[in-house]
Amino acid sequence: MADGFLSLSSDFDTATEADWLAAVEKALKGGGLDRLTRKSDDGIAIRPLYRESDFPSASDPLGAPGDAPFLRGPKAEPDKYLPWDIRQAFAHPDPAVTNAEILRDLERGVSSIELSVDCTGKDGCAIHDAGTMAATLEGVRADIAPIALDHRGMGSGTSVAGLLALWGEERGDPKDLQFHFNIDPLGLLMRKGVIEGGVDAAFVRTAELSRLLCLRYPKAKTLRVDARPVHEAGGSEAQELGALMAHAVDTMRRLAGAGYDIKVFPRQVIFTLATGGNYGLEIAKLKAARRLWARVQEAMELEVEPMLLQAVSSARMLTRYDSWVNMLRNTAACFAASVGGADIVSVRAFNEALGLPEELGRRMARNTQIIAMEESGLGRVADPAGGAWFEETLATDLAEAAWKEFQTIESEGGLAESLVAGKLQDRIAAVREDRYKAIAKRKVPLTGVSEFPLIDGAEVPIAETSYTSGASRVSDEGLRSFLKGLPDKQGADTKADALTPIHLARDFETLRDRAAAHEAAKGVQPSIFIATLGPLAEHNARVDFARNLFAAGGIEGKDAAALPKSPAELADAFKTSDCRIAVLCGADKRYEEEAEPAAKALKDAGAQRVFLAGKFDAPSVDTNLYMGCDVVDVLDLAQAELGVAK
Repeated sequence: MADGFLSLSSDFDTATEADWLAAVEKALKGGGLDRLTRKSDDGIAIRPLYRESDFPSASDPLGAPGDAPFLRGPKAEPDKYLPWDIRQAFAHPDPAVTNAEILRDLERGVSSIELSVDCTGKDGCAIHDAGTMAATLEGVRADIAPIALDHRGMGSGTSVAGLLALWGEERGDPKDLQFHFNIDPLGLLMRKGVIEGGVDAAFVRTAELSRLLCLRYPKAKTLRVDARPVHEAGGSEAQELGALMAHAVDTMRRLAGAGYDIKVFPRQVIFTLATGGNYGLEIAKLKAARRLWARVQEAMELEVEPMLLQAVSSARMLTRYDSWVNMLRNTAACFAASVGGADIVSVRAFNEALGLPEELGRRMARNTQIIAMEESGLGRVADPAGGAWFEETLATDLAEAAWKEFQTIESEGGLAESLVAGKLQDRIAAVREDRYKAIAKRKVPLTGVSEFPLIDGAEVPIAETSYTSGASRVSDEGLRSFLKGLPDKQGADTKADALTPIHLARDFETLRDRAAAHEAAKGVQPSIFIATLGPLAEHNARVDFARNLFAAGGIEGKDAAALPKSPAELADAFKTSDCRIAVLCGADKRYEEEAEPAAKALKDAGAQRVFLAGKFDAPSVDTNLYMGCDVVDVLDLAQAELGVAK
């Protein structure tokens, strides 16, 4: 269209794909596209270029948005109140404080709430009876804003679900109340590693309670299938998706064994996935999830119904140091969730990794979604990534890899049996260790932590609380009456190794913690002398590289007052710095003549260890620094030389 007015391209020769490939090969000095191809944690190739021929059919075999088999997500509905549900989590232990936070956030743009419940108050709101539930939800209109439960330390959720149901009986017409009870026995096994009374008894109670709640609250969703524990434990995208499907199938199988009509299951369940900062990969993951669920329903001879999908920004990607950068990570995760077609989106507070989020953390979480929705208009187009050959191809590849993982779990007896045997945990552990190795070598950069760290970053606020519940379990006479009809047959506990959440920045944060403790104890920041060779233009790039590398371990780089012009001047500057270690930075050609004399002079001046930025070897150089080296090992070594205690 632009060419019709301006003919901007008319003076250029027509370019072909072959021309582009030739230009790439020339730029890479003979290398092909393989040098630009990366692999995901599942071994899926991420290529630099995707073409129409990479996708099976150009005639859109996936259907239209909103049409069965719902692979493209919902239709764009301009008159719909919100394109997706903006759901905020609340976890302050004090019910009164949580209530005030809920009401304030609902007034400021949140459209539904998710209560993180722990009756002890240690890991969520201390709701343990009808009174604390009422205090938490005072003034909340469940006919307008859905109320969801995150049971955390509260077992599979039957007790807290019962308390919410009792609260609902005193509020308006039950048929108008929107509750998401999120009962999830298998999620409990993944998170906590035990189901008291056994998995079979838990599903018998779940089946009966789900039927009861459906009768009382027709707009409710009673069940949750949650694969976040796999993600947060360090699993890959295919492992997360495969576990999601295995979770759904094992849940249906066990509910059917308890007499539950699984035909209603698709309308009673919320699927929950985590979304990280790699939005291209995460969009494909959400598209693959719908594809897999449609395939499972077809295989089970169920009518294919849309997946109600909740996306929650990843906790493992959040960092404790330079936590302000978490706002960018959350924005990327929110973008992926909205473009990927999630029905419900929850963005974590940027300061959650440090402790209990306060008003700023929650405000930024909700405003990230509001800006994406209202200012960026991400909900105005149905399936905006649809037809992008990269996303469609990657979604297909992910779905195939996830289906293999699902089949593996099924061959192990289903999700519960795989967890009890520790087989899924072993596969996740293998991916997790590979992930940590890639992070240690900065092949996977963590901005603000392993790359561009700030030694003295601005302090991030968190909430202060001294609230104690005094309760250790849910205990309420009305609840006992409400649940008395549920079967109470108990068996032996079902136990498995819990999927423990991780932080991707774990190793670097440990190094920073040690450096901070050293500074607090000694009153001195750990430091390294930056020994430069030659003029600024020659050494500046490697100085920046070395300074940032050591800052990732809390080690400050100290410069000479003036550029040293000889090994003797370099040695004098080192003595003046009061450092115990040094790093040489210069050009490769200069290293040939000056690296060894400079390193020897530093050693003679008292340097316990001399590092060199680059791969040049010299007798007096102890350790080389280069792209791809194990930075965690280097920093651990440097801290040891500086007397930083482990």
